[in-house]
Amino acid sequence: MDLMIDIGNTHTVAGIFNNNKLYKSWRVASELSRTEDEYWVILHTFLSNEQIDPGKIRGICISSVVPDLNLLYKRMINKYLHIDPLFIHSGLDIGLKIEYEYPAAVGTDRLCNAIAGKMKYGMPLIIIDFGTATTIDCVNQKGDYIGGIICPGIETTSFILHKKAAKLPKIDLKFPPNIIGRNTEESIQSGIMFGTVAMIDGLLKQIKKEFKKVPKVIATGGLANLVSSYAKSIDHVEEYLNLEGIYIIYNRNK
Repeated sequence: MDLMIDIGNTHTVAGIFNNNKLYKSWRVASELSRTEDEYWVILHTFLSNEQIDPGKIRGICISSVVPDLNLLYKRMINKYLHIDPLFIHSGLDIGLKIEYEYPAAVGTDRLCNAIAGKMKYGMPLIIIDFGTATTIDCVNQKGDYIGGIICPGIETTSFILHKKAAKLPKIDLKFPPNIIGRNTEESIQSGIMFGTVAMIDGLLKQIKKEFKKVPKVIATGGLANLVSSYAKSIDHVEEYLNLEGIYIIYNRNK
């Protein structure tokens, strides 16, 4: 078995791959205040609940956009699993040419999404990741990563709106029954959720003009299923695309 870990700004997703397939996955908050021992208790509990023997884990690969958490995870893995994890970076052989002004500046999560999407759906391709930021990444007809767009994420927008506006409440992230809100909560939901759909559909309409061939559009991330039911421009949803990308890169470099 192999353990793949995606450390994001808000959540960390871990997945066990068995026989080249994602077997189990878990999501936890990305907390800098935890120690390596606390992270091990969480991981060990997940493994125990699924009756997975930690001793059967042979390889570990990590994609991280939170550098301050890297050492914590490395210490935890070294201490309890006695494995030296592979951290993904732009200098690895990832099977993807990066046509970006500064390749090292591209988040590894975006690269993992791109390589997994490319392997599963071919080229050209657009990947939308609904995370802390909503990112849109593009792979051209030749299979090269050519860049994309970074927008505020749905949860981030909701949090900042509540924090900065004293009278605006926290809301459930769901679509209201009508686009015209009948109360404050519905009005915020409409602005954030329908606003996201309009943004995605509008941006993709413009992005596609820069492709010679119509690209497939893949959505991923925790809110991908919810948004895709309203966004007309999304073709497929792959909730664990990032973990699959990490696994592909791991197998190229282990």
